[in-house]
Amino acid sequence: MESSSSRGGGGRWYTGMSADNIKGLVLALSSSLFIGASFIIKKKGLKKAASSSGLRAGVGGYSYLYEPLWWVGMITMVVGEVANFAAYAFAPAILVTPLGALSIIISAILAHVMLREKLHIFGILGCILCVVGSTTIVLHAPAEREIESVTEVWDLATEPAFMCYSVVVLAVVAILVCRLVPLYGQTHVMVYIGVCSLVGSISVMSVKALGIALKLTFCGMNQLIYPQTWAFTLVVLSCIITQMNYLNKALDTFNTAVVSPIYYTMFTSLTILASVIMFKDWDRQNPTQIVTETCGFVTILSGTFLLHKTKDMADGLSTSSLFRLPTSSSFRFSKQTDEDSEGIPLRSSESFRSPP
Repeated sequence: MESSSSRGGGGRWYTGMSADNIKGLVLALSSSLFIGASFIIKKKGLKKAASSSGLRAGVGGYSYLYEPLWWVGMITMVVGEVANFAAYAFAPAILVTPLGALSIIISAILAHVMLREKLHIFGILGCILCVVGSTTIVLHAPAEREIESVTEVWDLATEPAFMCYSVVVLAVVAILVCRLVPLYGQTHVMVYIGVCSLVGSISVMSVKALGIALKLTFCGMNQLIYPQTWAFTLVVLSCIITQMNYLNKALDTFNTAVVSPIYYTMFTSLTILASVIMFKDWDRQNPTQIVTETCGFVTILSGTFLLHKTKDMADGLSTSSLFRLPTSSSFRFSKQTDEDSEGIPLRSSESFRSPP
C-alpha cells in the first residue's frame, strides 16, 4: 500500500486504508443491516397478502402492492440500498459487495424468530463459510481506482471485454426469463436468483458510475451535464425494477434462509467478476492477493453447496435430486404446509410439491 495521502483528500487509516474506504465500509455494514431485516419484513407482507387474496407473487400475483407491511419492508430495503449506493462511491466493489454477508446472518436469525423457519446446523455452517470467504476477499481487496470524470467510467464500460460480458449476461437472462422461468421457476431456486444476480452485476457497475458522478458533482465538478450520467441512471432503474420483481418471486416461493445466502453468493461472485473486467481490479494486485481472493471464492461456493445439501436432509431426498429435472407432477399445487419441519426446506411451505 502506498503511504501518501488518500485519494480525494480523505487522509489515511491504519495499514494504509483511506478515510474514503472507511466511509464505504461503514455505509456497507449499515446497508447489510437494513437489507437483512427487509427480507423478513417483505416476506411477512407477501404471506399476508397471499392469505388475503389467494394469489401468490410466485405465480404472478401482485396483491402485495396493497399490503402496508410489504411497503415497510420495501422502504427498509430502499434505505439499505441508498447506503449501499453511497458506499460504492467511496470504496471499490470488491470491498463493498462481500460485506452483504452480514445480511445473511440478520435474515437467518429473524427468519428463525419471526417466520419459524428452522436453520439446520449445516445451514449455519454454510453461512459461516460464506462469511469467511467474503472476509478473505475483503482483506485482500485492491485499492480504489482514481477517476476524475464519469466519461472515464463510460470509456471503461465500452471497452470490448466488458461489452462482451454485458452481451453474455443479457443473453443468459433472456434465456432464463423466456424459457426456464415458466418451466422451473417454482421448483429450482437458481432460476429466479440467477436473473437477479446477473442483472445485479450490471446494475452495480452502473450504480458505482452514478455514485462517482454524484460524488464529483458534490465536490464542485458537475457531472450532470454529461449524457453518460443519464445513461447510467437509466440502466440502474431498469436493473432495479427487474431485480425487485424476480427477488419477490424467489422470496415468496422459497425459504428465506436459503434465498438470502444463495442470492448473496451469486450476486457477490458475479459483481466481483464484472468489477474485475470493467475496472481491471486484478491489474493492481500481485499473484498472492489474486490466489487468496480465489480461495475466498471457493470458500463461498462451499457454503452454497452446504445450503443446497440441507435441502436433502430436510426433505429426505438423495444428493442427486438436486440436479434432477422436475417431472410434470412437480408443478401440482399442494395446500399442505410444513412450517414445523426440521432443517431448511429449499422451498417455502406454500411452494409447489409433488403429490404423495
